[in-house]
Amino acid sequence: MHNIAVIDIGGTAIKYGLMTPEGTLKQQGSMPTKAREDGADGIVEKVIGIVKEYQQHFYVDAVGIDTAGIVKPGQDGEIVFAGGESFPGYSGTRLGKLVREATGLPCVVENDVNAAAIGEYTQGAARGAKSAFVMTVGTGIGGCLILDGKIWHGASYSAGEAGFMRVHGDQRIFEEIASTRAMLQEAAYTHNVSPAELTGEQVFAWARRGDADAQAAIVHFTQNLSEGIANICCLLNPEIIVLGGGIMAQRQMLAPLITREVERLVPEAMRKNTRIDYALLGNTAGMIGVGQLARQLQILADGNVTK
Repeated sequence: MHNIAVIDIGGTAIKYGLMTPEGTLKQQGSMPTKAREDGADGIVEKVIGIVKEYQQHFYVDAVGIDTAGIVKPGQDGEIVFAGGESFPGYSGTRLGKLVREATGLPCVVENDVNAAAIGEYTQGAARGAKSAFVMTVGTGIGGCLILDGKIWHGASYSAGEAGFMRVHGDQRIFEEIASTRAMLQEAAYTHNVSPAELTGEQVFAWARRGDADAQAAIVHFTQNLSEGIANICCLLNPEIIVLGGGIMAQRQMLAPLITREVERLVPEAMRKNTRIDYALLGNTAGMIGVGQLARQLQILADGNVTK
């Protein structure tokens, strides 16, 4: 098997690269998404252009795309839903079909968090587990359940959307209280600054210097995040829960707080075989994961005969 073109469509940038048969990434690059300016047609045009450019210089056997939005699995790679404000006109786009017809290559399209979960399952923190729940924590919270190597998509293809869980018995959803954004809002309020002026790195730097308000914001963040993790432990009882997202780079400070809180919330009998770990692949997890999915698709298309 030759290279697989892998593309990650995010709200800010489209990242891309080639995945080798060994599962490594090469020839990586990025370009602005400009979804609001160029619309869905612009995204499709950029993706097809990336693949065709690779085809001119490399042997490419298949295409793997991970993207924001709810994606219907299947050959058409349909975007079932994407936020209209961030991705106008994107919902309903049959991205896989359009790319396949334009390039002549098999194409798989997957939700970005699901793809990242497959990446961590095949090459990262969840490698070797039979069941895993991967949660990404950023301005929102996403998740994916993997059972025996397969993504559990759910009846509406939205399984794993942990950020929309109802918590605290009120009208708030999980990501409103447990996302990075929530922590920044609390820290900004106590420091009399705008949340737009703050970064997570700044809050953790304050905390390491002994700033009590920053430390409290981090503790509140981990308490709220642990409530969702506890629910997942109780409901799904996976072998591993993997936490990803940029804020998890602060693992040294976060891990003890999260472990302590989950142990408080979940009876030992229900959590003793579930471990909590932290993502290893960073922002390449989605491309690696969707590359693995595309590889499986290509092997099936070849009748299990590799080139």
